[in-house]
Amino acid sequence: MSPDPVIAAQLRALPQGPGVYLFRDGQGTVIYVGKAVNLRNRVRSYFNPRAVAADNRLKIKAMIRWIRRIETITVKTEAEALILESRLLKEYKPKYNTDFIDDKRFLLVRVSSGEIPRFSLCRARVDNASLYYGPFVHGSAIKTIYYELRKRYGVLLNDASPTKLPGGKYRLYDDARAEIFPFPNVVSREEYLGRVNRACAFLDGQTRLWKEEVIEKMQAAAEAKRFEEAAKWRDLLQALQRSKNPERKFLRDPLMRKGADKEALRDLQEALRMKEQPASIECFDISHISGSFVVASLVRFDGGRPNKDRYRHFKIRGNEGVAVNDDYAAMREVVGRHYRRLVAEDRGLPQLIVIDGGAGQLKSALAAFLEEGLTPPLMIGLAKREETFVFADGRPQLTLPRSHLGLQLVQRVRDEAHRVANSFNAAWRSRALKSSVIDEIPGIGPMRKKKLLERFTTLVGLKRASPAELAEAVGPAQAQRVTAFLKELQ
Repeated sequence: MSPDPVIAAQLRALPQGPGVYLFRDGQGTVIYVGKAVNLRNRVRSYFNPRAVAADNRLKIKAMIRWIRRIETITVKTEAEALILESRLLKEYKPKYNTDFIDDKRFLLVRVSSGEIPRFSLCRARVDNASLYYGPFVHGSAIKTIYYELRKRYGVLLNDASPTKLPGGKYRLYDDARAEIFPFPNVVSREEYLGRVNRACAFLDGQTRLWKEEVIEKMQAAAEAKRFEEAAKWRDLLQALQRSKNPERKFLRDPLMRKGADKEALRDLQEALRMKEQPASIECFDISHISGSFVVASLVRFDGGRPNKDRYRHFKIRGNEGVAVNDDYAAMREVVGRHYRRLVAEDRGLPQLIVIDGGAGQLKSALAAFLEEGLTPPLMIGLAKREETFVFADGRPQLTLPRSHLGLQLVQRVRDEAHRVANSFNAAWRSRALKSSVIDEIPGIGPMRKKKLLERFTTLVGLKRASPAELAEAVGPAQAQRVTAFLKELQ
């Protein structure tokens, strides 16, 4: 069966480069997201009767009947398409996309709730009160790490039954294990929770390392055009991202949260050789899609915790003669804008500024302060590959152990800035997908603009439309106005 005229027109207007495509139903809901090396060939295959007949996936066959609008986002490389697809899947959660990775197949480390939390291995989440780390694909490796937690940090595994003593302290073991393990066997709850915090920080680092390895393998496979392999790594990455929200850590227990924050700030102060604890930390991140929709985020942590009232996001304006898709120029612009305003409003600067990136981004941020005639507080960059601190004051780079609580705090701040930037970018991009330069055509009323947008989707599709197709959509007289407007854009 041939597609309806609106879909047929959209198929004719499809670009041929790499990118991501979205299928929407009659209500405008995104029901499927996919990526392609060649958008035109891939999307048209869904409406090829032979290809559809040969496809054994009943879900896909059912989905095709509901498609009412096709949207595409072009990018420069296949790797970018893969990464963008992953973002959009997370954003829209389309009903016809299949999750290829099931979290339950891999091992998780569970940290139970309660007075004295215990650690155990499992393959599925069983409650919302516990903390979960993973999934860990290499089962033998995580089992080794799991048993090391007891030796290295003095935490309890699931085979322990601690006893509460008169006076409020706890006896962890009543057998020979009290002599085998090097940590004190009788502890207060506060002392034990300190052990739990350190063990959780170590597990968080293990999860982060695995995630970084997956990202590297996914990007390498995509760049080598091994897209089936890259898709498998992408699906695993999605499972990792779904399995744990870093903001949940320690929130279940106020005592654990407060202790972890204080210890992390103290460790960070010592590592960065600061005179006082960085009670206020601000972090910047830049987000864009192939140089389009360039935005920046600013997040602030006070006392080691997010202060969302002080979050900000920015659309990058660009300066005369400077490309707006230059990450360094964007960083310089947003840092200058923010702190110029803070000084004008007589508001204090934070103790620590974190820049998402390496020496180049950090140099641009420093330049913004110098241009404003301001003396910056301590400012560091966090280079992603090795999670290395780069300093604006010229001191040597610093690499901390992944289990270091100070590093973990800076990573949480950086990850939050990244989340806010990506969310703002996605919201702007979504709004842009719903609008068009079609809105600027003079003499065309709202109803006819809507018809043009529904039929031709994008400016590219509109430019490719024949005079007969335009006349069919809005009538001969209005079609001439559209044609004249398009000529002026060339």
